[in-house]
Amino acid sequence: MKKGLIQAIILCCGLLANCAAADEKGERLMGDESDGSRAVPIHVIELLNEEKDKITATDEVVLPFSMQKTCGECHSYNTIKGGWHFNAIDANVPAGRTGQPWIYIDKTTGTQVPVSYRNWPGTFRPEEFGLSSWKFTKLFGRQFPGGGPGEVESEQMEEISRGFVSGKLEINCLACHGGHSGHDQAEYANQVARENFRWAAAASCSFARVSGSAKDMPDSYDPMMPSLTGEAASKEPKIEYLAGTFDPKDKVFFDIRRRILSERCYFCHSTTQVNLEKWETDEDVHLSSGLTCVDCHRNEVDHNIIRGYEGETSISKNPVADDFSCKGCHLSAKGTPVTSVARLGAPVPEHKGLPEIHFEKMTCTACHSGPLPENETSQVKTSMAHGLGVYNIDKSPDALPHIAMVVFAKGADGRIAPQNLIWPAFWASLKEDKVTPLTPDSVRPVIEQVITETRPVDAGWQKFTDEQVAKILAELSSQGAVEGKAVYICGGKMYSQGDDGKLVAAEHSSASAFMWPIGHNVRPAAQSLGIGGCGDCHAMNKPFFFGKVAVDSPVVSKAVFVEMIKFAGVNKAYTKLFASSLLFYRFVAVISVVACFIAAAIIAVYAFAGLIRILKTAARKD
Repeated sequence: MKKGLIQAIILCCGLLANCAAADEKGERLMGDESDGSRAVPIHVIELLNEEKDKITATDEVVLPFSMQKTCGECHSYNTIKGGWHFNAIDANVPAGRTGQPWIYIDKTTGTQVPVSYRNWPGTFRPEEFGLSSWKFTKLFGRQFPGGGPGEVESEQMEEISRGFVSGKLEINCLACHGGHSGHDQAEYANQVARENFRWAAAASCSFARVSGSAKDMPDSYDPMMPSLTGEAASKEPKIEYLAGTFDPKDKVFFDIRRRILSERCYFCHSTTQVNLEKWETDEDVHLSSGLTCVDCHRNEVDHNIIRGYEGETSISKNPVADDFSCKGCHLSAKGTPVTSVARLGAPVPEHKGLPEIHFEKMTCTACHSGPLPENETSQVKTSMAHGLGVYNIDKSPDALPHIAMVVFAKGADGRIAPQNLIWPAFWASLKEDKVTPLTPDSVRPVIEQVITETRPVDAGWQKFTDEQVAKILAELSSQGAVEGKAVYICGGKMYSQGDDGKLVAAEHSSASAFMWPIGHNVRPAAQSLGIGGCGDCHAMNKPFFFGKVAVDSPVVSKAVFVEMIKFAGVNKAYTKLFASSLLFYRFVAVISVVACFIAAAIIAVYAFAGLIRILKTAARKD
C-alpha cells in the first residue's frame, strides 16, 4: 500500500510538472480542452499561494491564494494573458479600432489626458506623464481585471521595494467568471487603492476577508515573513477564510460561470448621463431581449474577445469576429437580407426608402446607438473614467474628467458614427512643432510658486486666468524646465506666451479633441434616428449636423461651443443648402398634392360629362 501511495504521489507530481511546462510553452492544459458539453464543470479545487504552496483550513495563513497558481493548474495562464483585456502592454498586438482610453486627471495642474498602452492616435503613453506600470496599476487597477501592467516589474529603484510589498496584480479570473452573488468587485478596487495587489483578487471572493494595507507598510516589510508587533501589526495585510470554506479534503468550491453575467461587465463598462437617473433610461435592446454581453462579445480560450466592429477580422486572430458585428448578426455574409430573421432571431432590417448612400457614409450605430442627439451635447460618466461602483467616488455632476456625448463624427473608416469626446489639457514643451508633455509633478511647484491665492473652482476645475497661464509659461521657460517653448494645451487650442507677455492661442494637432465610438446602448428600430423622416437629421438646425459640442477648458474665459458639423467631415455650405432645400421640397410636395387633387377633380368632371354624353347618345339610338 505504501509503495502504491508513493507511486501515486510521483505520478501527480509528474502531471503537475507537465502542466506547468505546458503552460510555459503556451500549450493547452486540461481545462482548456472542451469535450463539447455545454454544462459548466464543477470547480472544487485546492487553493495555492504564489509560492504554489497548498492552503488548508488549519494553516496559519500568511499569503492569499493566487489566481495564477490556483487556476493555472488546469488553464494556461500564459495563453489567457494574451487576451484583449490583458495584452495592452504587448507592442506586437495590433491596436485595432480606437476604444475608450484611461483618462489621467490632475486638478491642481489642469491636466486631463487620454492615456493608453495601445497605439491609438491621440492618446499618450502613461510614462509620458510620469506613470510607471506600478503607478498606473494603483491608479487604474480598480477597473481592469489584473494582468498587463499589473504584472510588470518596475525598473525604478524606489518602486522595486514597494512592488515586493504590494505584490503583483495577477489576472482576477473571478472578475468575469465569478457567479456567486457575494462576489465583490468594489472590494477588489478598494484593495488596489490600499496597494494590496496580491490580496485584491482573494478579497473579492465571497469566502475570504482581507484587512490591513500594504500602503501603510515600510519598504522593508516582508509579506512572506511578517514580523511587525504592536499597533503596526494591526495594519499588516492579512487574509482569513470564512468558516465552511474548506471541505474535508481542504478543497474549495468556486461558483464559475461560462456564460458571464452582464453585471460583471457593467462594473468596468457602465456609462451614465449626468443628471439622469438609471430608471429614466432604457437598457440595451439586446439585453432587454434576453441576450448577455458575451453572446456577441465571444472568445475562445485565448480570451481574444470579439469587440464587434466591421473589419475586425483583418487584425483579429478570432476568425469569426466580423460575424458578430451589426451586419454580421442582422444581415447575411454578403450584406443582403436572407430571411425575415437572422442570427439568434435578430430582425433583418428593411430600411424602406433609405438611400443607399447612408450605408456608405454612416455606421449602423449612427442611427441605433447611444442617446438621441440634442441641441447641446450631454456630459457623461463612465466606469473606467470615473470609477463608477467604487467606494467613496465623487458623485458630483462636475466630477472630472469631462466627457461629452453624443458627437457625430467621421471615424477612421471614413464613416460618421456616434462618439464620446474629451478635450485634452496638459502643459508641454514645443520644439520644431513637436509637443512633449510635462508631468504634473514637474509643473505643480511652478504653479504653486506663481499662484499663491486660492483659485476659484468651477465645473470641477480649479480655474486659471489668462494672466496666470502666461506667467506660468514664462516661469517654466525661465527655470529651464522645458526644452523649447513652454505651451499649455486646453480647449482645442495651444496657448503660448507672446512677445508682449500676453497669452496667444493657436491651432495645433495635439490640441484636437479625442473621440472614441459609442456602441451601446442600442435602440430598437422604432426609436432609431431617422424614423421621423429625412428631417430628423437634414433639417435646418437639427443637432445631427448643427448641434453644439461643449468645449471644456480649465481656463476661465475659454469654455465655448463648436458646431457638430466640424467633426462630421462634410461641407458646411452644401449641408445647409441641402437642409434648406427640405423646406422647398415640402412646399413642392404640398403644391404637387394640391395640383394632383385639382387635376383629379378636372378629370373626374370631364369623365362624368363624357359618360353623360355617351348615355344620351345610346338613348337616342334606342
